[in-house]
Amino acid sequence: MLKFPRRKFLYMAAGAAALPAVSRIAQAQAYPTRPIRLLVGYSAGGPTDITARLIGQYISTSLGQPVIIDNRPGASSTIATQAAVNAATDGYTLILLGVWETINATLYSNLRYNFINDIAPVAGLIRYSNVMEVPSSLPAKTVSEFISYVRANPGKVNMASPGIGTSQHLSGELFNMMSGLKVPAVQYRGSGPALTDLIGGQVQVMFDAIPSSIAHIKGGKLRALAVTAASPSEALPEVQPLTNFVPGYEASGWNGIGAPKGTPPEIIDKLNTVINAGLADPTLKGRFYELGGTGLPGSPAELRKLIFDETEKWGRVIKFANIKPE
Repeated sequence: MLKFPRRKFLYMAAGAAALPAVSRIAQAQAYPTRPIRLLVGYSAGGPTDITARLIGQYISTSLGQPVIIDNRPGASSTIATQAAVNAATDGYTLILLGVWETINATLYSNLRYNFINDIAPVAGLIRYSNVMEVPSSLPAKTVSEFISYVRANPGKVNMASPGIGTSQHLSGELFNMMSGLKVPAVQYRGSGPALTDLIGGQVQVMFDAIPSSIAHIKGGKLRALAVTAASPSEALPEVQPLTNFVPGYEASGWNGIGAPKGTPPEIIDKLNTVINAGLADPTLKGRFYELGGTGLPGSPAELRKLIFDETEKWGRVIKFANIKPE
């Protein structure tokens, strides 16, 4: 039987223990060696898909491998999230995250995954504001005037929503909760038909994504009362934040990148560095501005905190408004 001096044995044991870490670092340095798949829970052509394709192209150019956009629409993006949860933890499957994930966590009681536990945050991408708007025919010209109008006309003011549990819907319900009003939501299948009825005066207020409404606002068919983010939007710089009228109000949409839990931290850090470099790139910043948003740079830990905070906030709103999925 071979015998080793104690010191030599300890050196060998330490070297063996270090092998997994060395292997992970080498893997991260070589990554990626083949195409990366980016899951998107919405159909091609919309702003969510466009965001995914913009960052996918930047990652591809930076890392030298194609990023394939894999659209998995349906069930409020939960189909795509489930696919990400089930994917290999090798860094070759990523998912486009958004505020919908933090809403779904409370809205749906039958999910087969725990989003906070099963998806590893990689990097933030973009933050965007909704806009509180009314038909130009409505006499209210400010948020304060709108609140007074609702109180003076009980039962006569309704809120258009592009779907149960959407960011726009919950932005309006958060307004109800914080203002003490009870403006019921009328559900539509998307922003298009909701905007048509809003412009026609069949409904009296809507919280909508800026890109789909800005042409109607600029054209005078709709009046923007406030933006829902805590600070003004570059797309509507003259419109005040809603928090100026309802203190503490904040409702922003956002996108980020996630990976299946267990993806090596060295790969996550490498992707985070590349994505943050992209958010500083003037071309990509300009494209995000065209989508009505601004960059959301930061660490994986900062994205995780945002996810925790948003899940808690929207959970309170869903409970307050007693919102049930369709």
